[in-house]
Amino acid sequence: MKELPELLAFLRRRIAGDYDVDEFGYDAELTDTVLLELLRPIYRHWFRVETSGLEHLPADGALIVANHAGTLPFDGLMLQVAVHDEAHRPVRLLAADLVYRLPVLGHLSRKTGHTLACREDADRLLRKGELVGVFPEGFKGVGKPYSQRYRLQRFGRGGFVASAMRAGVPIVPCAIVGAEEIYPKIGDFPLLARALGLPYLPVTPFFPWLGPLGLIPLPSKWLIEFGEPIKTTPGDADDPMTVFNITDQIRETIQHQLDALRDRRGPAFG
Repeated sequence: MKELPELLAFLRRRIAGDYDVDEFGYDAELTDTVLLELLRPIYRHWFRVETSGLEHLPADGALIVANHAGTLPFDGLMLQVAVHDEAHRPVRLLAADLVYRLPVLGHLSRKTGHTLACREDADRLLRKGELVGVFPEGFKGVGKPYSQRYRLQRFGRGGFVASAMRAGVPIVPCAIVGAEEIYPKIGDFPLLARALGLPYLPVTPFFPWLGPLGLIPLPSKWLIEFGEPIKTTPGDADDPMTVFNITDQIRETIQHQLDALRDRRGPAFG
């Protein structure tokens, strides 16, 4: 927690409007002082996250491609803490348009450095030299049943690869182990989900049976590994076969990373 004088100075700046946001709405001070402070106890003491391969994150722009799971997207938040605290850089995550249709969540997401998962935003961030994070499995990954844990879903059409190519930045495969166990999804309410405009409405061993208590994530042990960067060439962005091959290579690389990390971790709650 911040010391009282620092906290009071922070509040004075917020009230006076003496802070900056970038063209995407990213508020670095609010993110560092509020959001990450709230997430760090979860990162360090609840999930006990360990990172490896940080040396593979380049000093300039790059695209981090990670697996997605967990019913609720805690993996994106833990990745954000890992890169900020361990590599001392912000990571700009690309999120689905559903996030930005929700008034409070959409505004908060932009404040904390996230933006819409679209070609235009990805290209602009990468060309600015930012670290950009993407979860190409999307809702297929984060909402898959527990029986399919650690099996990567489809990576879509490879739009993220083309963005990295156009910017001439490397792609860093990232494997996250631990998210699959926090909310084991054993069922769904598809009709109710459609009525609410949601991709799924999960049933877990604890939700909805325990009410709000069922929303507490289980304290699984997490490992995050950054793999060796994959170089890209701007001229290949218009070659569909090259884009497809690199997309497939990234998916296979992350699957191998996941298998190895699971063996290294051992029991999920050990």
